[in-house]
Amino acid sequence: MTQRLKNLYEETIVPKLKEQFGYTNIHQVPKVVKVTVNRGLGEASQNAKALESSLKELATITGQKPVVTRAKKAIAGFKIREGMPVGIMVTLRSQRMYAFLDRLINLALPRIRDFRGISPKSFDGRGNYSLGVREQLIFPEIDYDSIEQIRGMDIAIVTTATTDEEGRALLKAMGMPFRES
Repeated sequence: MTQRLKNLYEETIVPKLKEQFGYTNIHQVPKVVKVTVNRGLGEASQNAKALESSLKELATITGQKPVVTRAKKAIAGFKIREGMPVGIMVTLRSQRMYAFLDRLINLALPRIRDFRGISPKSFDGRGNYSLGVREQLIFPEIDYDSIEQIRGMDIAIVTTATTDEEGRALLKAMGMPFRES
């Protein structure tokens, strides 16, 4: 597995950010810690097949087996009992994280219809970024004929940046296509 994005980070992005923000120590430079991919499955409580297909899809996209998240308490209005599966998630770190980010930035995001860039406002105030994807078909690993329903997912990118400005600079240097507002 090529480490294209990691090499780009170490050789190009680190010196660029050190110069831009005036860091004196290499450990002050923000880096991506983990990427979590999350999918809520409202219909999984009634439909076990939806859970199975989602697990397979997320495993194909991320290269790692997802964890099933279960309801903490019963909510009668949503017909959910405690312990029922309500979603799935994957936490990616190190090599798999860089490989996933590389595919997301260079392959998946440009395949979105009418794509003009992602919102630069989705930072949380601490340098972490979240984005929602409406359909799983933007990932080249997913075969159009094998899916039964279009479902989206949430992707959270956790960084060591202390401010949104640093986080934005890090992700922009990695090639994240931010929309010019």
